[in-house]
Amino acid sequence: SSLGGVKTAAEMINLLGTSVETAVLDYIRETDNELAQKIMDNMFTFDDLEKIDDKGIQALLKEVQSESLVLALKGASPVLREKVFKNMSSRAAETLREDLEGRGPVRLSEVEAEQKEILKIVRRLADEGTIALGGGGDDQFL
Repeated sequence: SSLGGVKTAAEMINLLGTSVETAVLDYIRETDNELAQKIMDNMFTFDDLEKIDDKGIQALLKEVQSESLVLALKGASPVLREKVFKNMSSRAAETLREDLEGRGPVRLSEVEAEQKEILKIVRRLADEGTIALGGGGDDQFL
C-alpha cells in the first residue's frame, strides 16, 4: 500500500486547529503554491458541507445561484441534498427537487466545476467568519 500523499496531508492538517492549519498552509504555499492548492482541495470537499451547521448552510444558499446549486447537487449524497432542502423554504426546496429531477444527465466535469465554485464561496464565508467549517484541534467556543 502507498503511504503519504496529498490526501493524507490534507487529513492530517484537518486535525490541526485553525491557526496552526493556516500557518502550515502558508508555509507550504511559500514553497509550492500548486501543492498547497491541492492540499486545500482535499481538506474540505463538497460532501463535507454536511458538517456545516444549518445557519451556515442558509448563509451559503444566499450566495449561490440556483442553476449552480442544481448542477452541484447532481453529484451530492442524498444526506447533503436533504440538508440543503431542509434549509430552504418548502417552496424553494420543491422547485429545486423538480429542477434536479427534470435535469438530464450532466457531465461529471461540469458537476465538479460547480462544486469547486461553491467551495470557493464556502472558504470565503469561512474566512469572513460567517460560517464555521468544523475541523478539530485547538479551536474553542466561548
